[in-house]
Order: sequence, then C-alpha cells, then structure tokens
Amino acid sequence: MGIGTKLDKLHFRARKNKWLGYFVIFCRIALAAGFVPSGMQKVLGERFTVLAVNHPMGNFLEAFYHTGYYYTFVGVMQVLAAILLLIPRTVTIGAFIYLPIILNICILSLAVRFDGSQITSPLMVCAVLYLLCWDYHKFRNIFPFNHSDSKSVLPQKNELIKNFPFKFFTGVFVVITLVVFHTRIFYTIMPRNTLNDCRKQCNEENDIDCYNFCNCIHNEGKSLEKCLEEFTKSKL
Repeated sequence: MGIGTKLDKLHFRARKNKWLGYFVIFCRIALAAGFVPSGMQKVLGERFTVLAVNHPMGNFLEAFYHTGYYYTFVGVMQVLAAILLLIPRTVTIGAFIYLPIILNICILSLAVRFDGSQITSPLMVCAVLYLLCWDYHKFRNIFPFNHSDSKSVLPQKNELIKNFPFKFFTGVFVVITLVVFHTRIFYTIMPRNTLNDCRKQCNEENDIDCYNFCNCIHNEGKSLEKCLEEFTKSKL
C-alpha cells in the first residue's frame, strides 16, 4: 500500500467524524477573527502597536509601517484570507493564503521573543495546517504519491460516526500545552513589551544583569542580539 493510499484512508476516516468537522468550523472562525482587526488597521493606514521603537518588535513594526503600499498590501491579504476562510467553498484557498502570512508572524515572534503573539501565532499555524489536512482531497494529486482508485474520497452523510474523538482532542491539548510550555520556559530572559514588564522577571539571583538587559533594550535601544550577548557575558 502506497503512502498516498494510506493518507487517503486516514483522511477518509477523519472526515467521517462530525466532531472533527465542528473543530474545522471553530478553527475557521478563530483564524478569521485573528486577521480581520490587524488587517483592517493596515488597510486604513493605522499603526497597530504601542510598542516603543527601542523594543525589538516595535523597531520592526515601525519600519514595517513606513513601507508604504507594502504595509497596505499585507493588510489586504490578511482580510482577504479571513473572508475566504468564512466561505465554505473558498476555505482551502483562504488557508493557502493565510499560511505564509501567519508562518512569517510566528517565526518573527519567536525570533524577537515577542509576548504579544509568541503563543497565539504557533497555535494559529497549527490551526491552518489542520484546515489544509481536512481539505487534503482537494489538492492531494499535486503530491507524487499513488492514490487509491476509489470514486469518492469523502464519506457520505450516512457514513458519519458520532463517537467523540478523544485521542484527537487529547493531541490538540498536548500541542497547546507544549507551545505554552516552550514559549514560557525555553527562554532565560525576555524583552517584554515595556521596561516595567521586563524588570518584573528579574529576581535576586540576576537582578543587576536583568536590569542591565532591560535598560539595554528599552532605554539604549540596542538590538536584541547585542543585549543578549551582553547579558550572557555578564553571567559568566
């Protein structure tokens, strides 16, 4: 049995469970709600952050704001992707537009350790990938796999099962837990959004080094890489 046939059967079994279908609807609405506000602010030419320019993310977003019609273009694509996700017939193309945008936001958030989307953006990436997996039958032939020769790759209404997929939603819970754990525990120190928030993570063991790091970011306006380098050296 080829890889394509195995994927077809796995996809067929998943589509038979109505609870997974309900989860698709939840993901579509949640993802659309995440892009419409931020996208409209770009379309209207407004800033969507109050972060200081000295902050790593604030510095990036300030430069992004001054890119002119590119800033507007990204906003238009965010709103378009959100609208397409809400229309049943265009969910797949909406997901394909959504994925590169949110993946870029996710990598950026992790790179600069931004609190605002450090947890939400990885979860949104997972949600988009889930939507694409759900509609795998629509684009499966672009992959070089041998697929099953069945006439229909989707279950009929009378084939739907009502059993709640405990294993699947347990997996969803585990993914969310791992994302939260990784983003909160993995990094030794974070720039946070403001100087006061940054200093709140300082404790008796690293007070001076931590305060110097926060001052380096929020007052001196140095890059995250430079401040982390100075912080690491001071710990030695």
